[in-house]
Amino acid sequence: MSPAPCAAWRGRLCGRAGRVAVLAATVGCGGGAPADGTAQPPAPPSRAAPAAQLPEPAAQTIAASRRTAIVTAAERVAPAVVTVQTESVEQAPVDPFDVFFGRRPGEQRRSGIGSGFVVRGDGVVITNAHVVAGATRVSVALRDGTTHQARVVGADETNDLAVLKVDVPSLPVAPLGNSDSLLVGEWALAIGNPYGFVLGNAEPSVSAGVISATGRNLVGGSEGGGAYLDMIQTDAAINPGNSGGPLVNAEGMVIGVNSSIYTPSGGSVGLGFAIPINRARRVAEDLLAHGAVRRAWVGLTLQAPQTGNARDLLAAGVVVRGVLPGSPAARAGVEPGDALLRVGTRALRNVFDWEAAQLDLRPGERVPLVLRRGGAERTATLQVADLPEVTAPKVTVLRELQLVTLTPAIRAERRARSSAGALVYRASDRVSTEIGLEPGDIIVQVNRTTVTGADDVARAIDYYAGRGPIRLWFERQGRYTFTDVRIRQ
Repeated sequence: MSPAPCAAWRGRLCGRAGRVAVLAATVGCGGGAPADGTAQPPAPPSRAAPAAQLPEPAAQTIAASRRTAIVTAAERVAPAVVTVQTESVEQAPVDPFDVFFGRRPGEQRRSGIGSGFVVRGDGVVITNAHVVAGATRVSVALRDGTTHQARVVGADETNDLAVLKVDVPSLPVAPLGNSDSLLVGEWALAIGNPYGFVLGNAEPSVSAGVISATGRNLVGGSEGGGAYLDMIQTDAAINPGNSGGPLVNAEGMVIGVNSSIYTPSGGSVGLGFAIPINRARRVAEDLLAHGAVRRAWVGLTLQAPQTGNARDLLAAGVVVRGVLPGSPAARAGVEPGDALLRVGTRALRNVFDWEAAQLDLRPGERVPLVLRRGGAERTATLQVADLPEVTAPKVTVLRELQLVTLTPAIRAERRARSSAGALVYRASDRVSTEIGLEPGDIIVQVNRTTVTGADDVARAIDYYAGRGPIRLWFERQGRYTFTDVRIRQ
């Protein structure tokens, strides 16, 4: 039922109710003389008459009108929405009071909270990566108030998605929809736990709005931080604590994962953003199957305006600056100077559109690429490949650290400053905590030994083990730093 007819119908009903009430008053207060003309004393005051009742058909109609599609959608998904609770241990300045109260000096515990939803009945939960980032302990509170320990199956910071597993059988599952068929203006519900248990229980909150836009690209300035590409925009209220909860359509299908808001005030201003569920589904499948996400590799770099102004970036188009030899782009015939217009069914207007398109490309698939060269349009076929680091030979060091040699392709894809070194492909949580190395770091030197490949790191560590501390110099996000490691033989 559309809003306008519903409002008009309510107006007519209220008019009828008013006439019923007036009629009742007239009958109850009638003071006319009896037929024989003799005066009668007024009747003693009686208790207040009961409120006028709507006719049964009208009451039934009102009750039925309350059960809207929004109510039904919320009822369908809410049982599968959970509260994600985290604890993390952070280094802090030593305080004498910490020792007095029995706490370990130099450490402090922090708690965090977010939302998630069950996608598989055996306890698989989707949430945001930033909700569980750095957590040493993760738990999930169900709608019934029970709390269960959760394991992080995997997390992908690029897409800001994480998969959790709780050992609880037969959980309600949120039905997943199709985010490729969204309509701007259709109803949207944000379901989650804003501000956690401040509201008193584990029941999720529901806020309603519409799909404001699709394909939004935003960098920074949002709750959750980081870069968000090809997002769903909604004006349904999203507040801190909603992160990781579902965005739901009027059919009761999950269409997105609520991830960030743009806010100058810290609260919702009607600019919320959700990750499309089709992408979230693919990421979750990769994390469950491999513990990591398979990244698409094309092998080209793009020109960018020298100003660094966001407006200039949006208007710059997608112009190829370089093509790596042997890459999928090179095999497709892409050349420097080509302007990319479309990949698959997606139009490319700027660099952000291209970056967003790559998130949805899958290694092994063939997609048409429309480009312009010399004023003429042409179509090429792009055979998408895995990232070079995925297929590169791995060297295992210290049993929990996997390295690959930094090649020109990996260097270009990682935008690394170093011309040679060993990329940290995989590192256990223990290595990350105790040594300080993380996936993506590039080791460039071990003590005074320059690293030209992964084998150099393995040989240097074997040589220096048991001879004192080993200093590992590495590049992280364009900056050089070091960590000291002591290995006992």
